Amino acid sequence: MVAEWRKRPLGELTDNFDSVRVPVKERDRIVGPYPYYGASGVVDHVNKSLFGGEYLLIAEDGENLRTRNTPVAFFATGKFWVNNHAHIVRGNTQADTRFLMYALAATDVSGYLTGSTMPKVTHGSMNRIPIPAPPLIEQQAIVGILGALDDKIELNRQRNRTPEAIPRAIFQSWFVDFDPVTAKVAGRAPAGLSPAVTALFPDAFEDSELGPTPKGWRVGSVRDMVALSRESVVPGETTEEVFDHYSIPAFDAGQNPAIEVGEAIKSQKFSVTDGCVLVSKLNPKTPRVWIPEPSVERRRIASTEFLVCRSTPKGGIGQSYFCCLSCDSSFIEHLTGRASGTSNSHQRVRPDDFLAYSLPLPPAKLAEAFGDQAQPILDRVLLLKREGRTLATLRDSLLPKLISGALRLPDAERIVGRAT
Repeated sequence: MVAEWRKRPLGELTDNFDSVRVPVKERDRIVGPYPYYGASGVVDHVNKSLFGGEYLLIAEDGENLRTRNTPVAFFATGKFWVNNHAHIVRGNTQADTRFLMYALAATDVSGYLTGSTMPKVTHGSMNRIPIPAPPLIEQQAIVGILGALDDKIELNRQRNRTPEAIPRAIFQSWFVDFDPVTAKVAGRAPAGLSPAVTALFPDAFEDSELGPTPKGWRVGSVRDMVALSRESVVPGETTEEVFDHYSIPAFDAGQNPAIEVGEAIKSQKFSVTDGCVLVSKLNPKTPRVWIPEPSVERRRIASTEFLVCRSTPKGGIGQSYFCCLSCDSSFIEHLTGRASGTSNSHQRVRPDDFLAYSLPLPPAKLAEAFGDQAQPILDRVLLLKREGRTLATLRDSLLPKLISGALRLPDAERIVGRAT
């Protein structure tokens, strides 16, 4: 089998559509339903599409070509737009497009990069990248095996979408719209609440500096509820130690922390401990709120682009409450309005502005009742994410062996069958 798998230049296995790409400046884009792709994935959504179908996008430039924190080749399906920072190809009659994506994931492309400051892979260089080229039927079998793992990972992501939305909907109803209070003011029983939880809500509003708020609630700020942990870690001092690294690229690539050795992490990081919530300072218009996974194997660290938020004893709120608050549209609007920076793409929030956000603070027993409902849901979300991470690790271990022909297809099928 392996003898048939000679390597061929990528250009011999693909049809190229780079000439169709059209960049659109941010100020000229009109928001719509179609993904707008760049070098590392979706960067926006626009009202028109250039392509329809299944294509492979390959990063043309960017530091990620060296670091590979996110895939340099990724699948795009349906209708979408592509700028000129990603090559766009499709497998020809001799190659399966999805197989090419997996093959490039297992291929070292560093020898085909140009540019001393900003890495770039030109059209010509890309076409010369050598790719293992088994017969088409073998390619499709490999895609079936690795695709089964990717499909299970995606299924877990989809299963998480609804559960993740439930705590936020409850938070919006209880602590933003005050629906239970409004119902009691009107003489109605709040919908869907037990008598014990209903009793925790007042039956009147009172004026405050923020407008009408539930009677007995005080106006406070985020500073009254959480403290920012600034315990630092310098991973480079323990070069062989392996860390769970919570970074912005890792969040954007699927919210799985990168597993990296200290030697590869060049700057100071924050320590991550149980019970905290990570909230990104960078570009708050695109919220990045992350509940870290428990870990007994490795120390957890976070990029200093994140604020490491921990509930204070005085604050009386749980992890789930603050996670939902950080995703609230009014809070995001507050952060966005106070962000500053040298460019639109690198706006940051000052920690003091983050802590200064004012809001009505519920009684501790009500915040606790919210946690009793929300935390088990978020714990289930984390469980599915951990399962997805395990499957991704299995996929990444099988991928180079399958692409090279070192692992027999029946053996791989049995391994995947047990995992899924």
